[in-house]
Amino acid sequence: MAEIRLENLGHSYDGGTTYALNPLNLTWKDGNAIALLGPSGCGKTTLLNIISGLITPSSGRVYFDGVDVTESDTARRNVAQVFQFPVLYDTMTVSQNLAFPLKNRGISKDEISKRIAEVAELLDLTKYLDERPLRLRSDLQQLVSLGRGLVRKDVPAILFDEPLTVIDQNFKWTLRGRLKELHRVTKHTLVYVTHDQTEALTFADEVVVLNEGSVVQSGSSADLFLQPEHEFVGFFIGSPGMNFLNASITNGLVVLNNQEIGSAKSFGGQNLDSGSVRIGVRPEFLTISNSNGLPVQIDRVENRGGYQLAHFELAGSKTIAKLSNETKVASGQSANLVFDQERTYLFRESQLCGRLVSKVS
Repeated sequence: MAEIRLENLGHSYDGGTTYALNPLNLTWKDGNAIALLGPSGCGKTTLLNIISGLITPSSGRVYFDGVDVTESDTARRNVAQVFQFPVLYDTMTVSQNLAFPLKNRGISKDEISKRIAEVAELLDLTKYLDERPLRLRSDLQQLVSLGRGLVRKDVPAILFDEPLTVIDQNFKWTLRGRLKELHRVTKHTLVYVTHDQTEALTFADEVVVLNEGSVVQSGSSADLFLQPEHEFVGFFIGSPGMNFLNASITNGLVVLNNQEIGSAKSFGGQNLDSGSVRIGVRPEFLTISNSNGLPVQIDRVENRGGYQLAHFELAGSKTIAKLSNETKVASGQSANLVFDQERTYLFRESQLCGRLVSKVS
């Protein structure tokens, strides 16, 4: 296990003309599970490969437990890495594939047998131990690849590059739970790359959201959902994502659709300067009232089983409210919209700058 510290770390593939990963500073505690979350091309795999030693960064340093490993190769860093697609030896059985990393380190036969049994049980591979990997389904092959990363106890960190891509959808939930339990027991430092917010939010102690080569926010799942610091985080996390509405501030009051809907405050309690602003509010924090609120016309309602989504246009933007099934709402209905004063935020230049402190009344 290791604390991982990244200091002014950046990388360019073209000699500095453009950066795939803009300089960043991050510290991850020993034993934490970290998810690197973002869309394709955001820099998350580049960052993972720098940590593993597959890529030497253009700038900055990498530290494991305070030791500078920036110039160390992957073998000297002694990390385990699990790739997006299985990397296995088909001349060996599943059991032999799992044993291979341990044999290379001179582990005793008894300990190897014990570790293989533990990992095979964790991943439900026991009945396949005598099979050749390429005779297995693709999802089972990836489980064997995962097992090769998990079987070693001496590694400071285990790195995962979208390892569930080929795993059957129905089994993903089970495997995520098993990985979470494994992390609780072994306390390895785990770094997990994914574009899937569900994987990231359910797996990790800390989620690092990247976009266009930059870290836009790092924090717990609750932090990212309840108080996004950037519009991208609000939009990317959540299903549906955060609603954004163009508004303005005049004399400390937020004006939306030519109606004053509340006061604009910074997080220090000061009034925000007058000018344009974007209101950000998640669908979960909008409700429908029979009396007080901002008038809207419901365009359509989706029944999602456990809840319903009301769609309407507000301030020129398509907006969604996530409502309980007990809320009486129908397509074509006029309604009054209420903002949750604790969870309605204000953004300028895409950055969080304050919040709405009073409801529409």
